[in-house]
Amino acid sequence: MNDGQDKRSSEVKKVKFKLNFFSSGKEYRIWVLAITLSSLFLSAVMSLGSSMIISRVTPAFSVLIILLIIIVNIIFDVVGTSVTAAEEAPFHAMAARKLYAAKEAIRLVRNAEKVSNFCNDVIGDICSVISGTASAYVVYSLFSKAGSGVEGFMAIFIPAAVAGLTVGGKALGKAFAINNSNYIIYKTACLIKFFAGNPAFKRRRNNNRQKEE
Repeated sequence: MNDGQDKRSSEVKKVKFKLNFFSSGKEYRIWVLAITLSSLFLSAVMSLGSSMIISRVTPAFSVLIILLIIIVNIIFDVVGTSVTAAEEAPFHAMAARKLYAAKEAIRLVRNAEKVSNFCNDVIGDICSVISGTASAYVVYSLFSKAGSGVEGFMAIFIPAAVAGLTVGGKALGKAFAINNSNYIIYKTACLIKFFAGNPAFKRRRNNNRQKEE
């Protein structure tokens, strides 16, 4: 008995794992750089834009904006989680039958790393910036005249409530995404197919192609 355990222990010790940080290829490293720079730019622009917009609306409308941002954040997190759990094979069967948006679904699954990064990280970061700005404005607008004690408490409570709703919503969303990943990705592909087929979108895409040529 002990000999068997010693043998297994020695085999486990012989196993070595090698880390390879650059195994994803040049194309994906370019994507990482591009998405990092674009995320910085979009976060800065959205932060400035949200500050200008929120400062001109009522506190009640600011609360509505915060709730809408939380919902958008959760929806994109669901899509980002679903694409990593989805299977490509069912969409190939759908494409063979020429079903609507099947090819778009295959592209999403094949680019799961990029889609997940965009949905979970880029959109999540932008939503966090905007919700943080909006919650700060709500605190200042509603409690700036109530005294430093009340304002200080609400400055902690409201951002904490926003963070709690976001994290809790994402937790529920992840369970739903994992259990319904193929369905969610197919519906997402249908939306992409619908907007890609929009005449205005087609004209803009064709104009961009002509400029590149």
